[in-house]
Amino acid sequence: MTTHVVDRVLVEVESARDEIVAFAADLVRVPTVNPPGEAYETCAHVLGDRLRDCGFSVRYLVADDRPEHTSHYPRVNVLGRRDAGRAGPVVHLNGHLDVVPPGEGWTVDPFGGLVRDGRLYGRGSSDMKAGIAAAVYAAEALRRAGAPLTGALEVSGTADEESGGFAGVAWLAEQGHLAASRTDYVIIPEPFGPDRICIGHRGVYWFDLVTTGRTAHGSMPFLGVNAIDQMTVVLAAVQERLVPGLSERRTALPVVPAAARQATLSLNAIAGGQTGPAAQTPCVPDRCVATFDRRFLAEERFETVKADVEQMLADVTAEHPGLRCELRDRLVVHPVQTPEDAPLVEALSAAVETITGRSAARVASPGTYDHKHVARLAGIEQCVAYGPGTLEQAHQPDEWCGVDDLVQATQVLALTILRLLG
Repeated sequence: MTTHVVDRVLVEVESARDEIVAFAADLVRVPTVNPPGEAYETCAHVLGDRLRDCGFSVRYLVADDRPEHTSHYPRVNVLGRRDAGRAGPVVHLNGHLDVVPPGEGWTVDPFGGLVRDGRLYGRGSSDMKAGIAAAVYAAEALRRAGAPLTGALEVSGTADEESGGFAGVAWLAEQGHLAASRTDYVIIPEPFGPDRICIGHRGVYWFDLVTTGRTAHGSMPFLGVNAIDQMTVVLAAVQERLVPGLSERRTALPVVPAAARQATLSLNAIAGGQTGPAAQTPCVPDRCVATFDRRFLAEERFETVKADVEQMLADVTAEHPGLRCELRDRLVVHPVQTPEDAPLVEALSAAVETITGRSAARVASPGTYDHKHVARLAGIEQCVAYGPGTLEQAHQPDEWCGVDDLVQATQVLALTILRLLG
């Protein structure tokens, strides 16, 4: 990389500042809310049209064999590819199109794409439509600068990351569109900020505990067995036998924030009996379901994590004859980590220092993202998350991404691609 080429690329990014922000705002204005998966096709075409304008060949890949895909909510992914014409590595930049529901508490239109006082506001502005815009314009700046590249550059927009990514990145990997045999490096522009590189994430085990009782008339509860009462016994056992000691289990992975470097267990949902504003409740509930979120560390074995839950259930049911409680798995995601000295990490680190003047911090995510599918299904070892915005803005009311951060992240991505393909 000559200084002249680097300078041309950076100038092209800065010259495209208004375009980058406007494109990110256009993406925000498409309400790709998941669930249920609205407007995926529309958003895929907004991205695909821009990629085609930037010299990419574009394909729309529909995960029509996935249960999430329906005629009303099609799971449409878009994949753009631009070949340099000379043999070399393949760099793939992936962003998810979906966003979580806006929720309450907004003071601006969550899908207005408002730009004000140096910030782009809207659901998905930080997580992660600004990141998609950064990926597209990093590639475009290289083209406009005439940077000599080898290999190929790919940009994809995929479905359903917020609900697991199974009709998105996982499906692309299963279909061979994203694979170690054809892809060398993957960058996911999730919102970690211009000077932080995310090298992995903790593991997650979602599970249900289901208590079963016997229904009876509410006026004669002694003729039934109350499943909610039984669940209170189980919940007490969880707090007394599973939660203590988790804070002492710490990971060496640089998870942010620091409090997330410990193992955690959260009760995320509970349902039992007849519910809803119009429901009458004349019956003793015969079923209660509690959903738990256990975040486990690279230093923990999943088999041990699950065995702890099973042992707790065995103990509490032995102590309370008649208590019936079943463990049901919902989701298991194992921890992933890219080595800190991997060429991809080093290339990004050098670009971060060039643009920000600061050394890049290597961090890990407290939650999971599509790195899990890239590593475990596609088999691609070199994958990181790097993009504009902050984790703290994700899923918040009045979500925003700083315009300067967006431009800086675009410059960093452009220099990283130049280092890897130049």
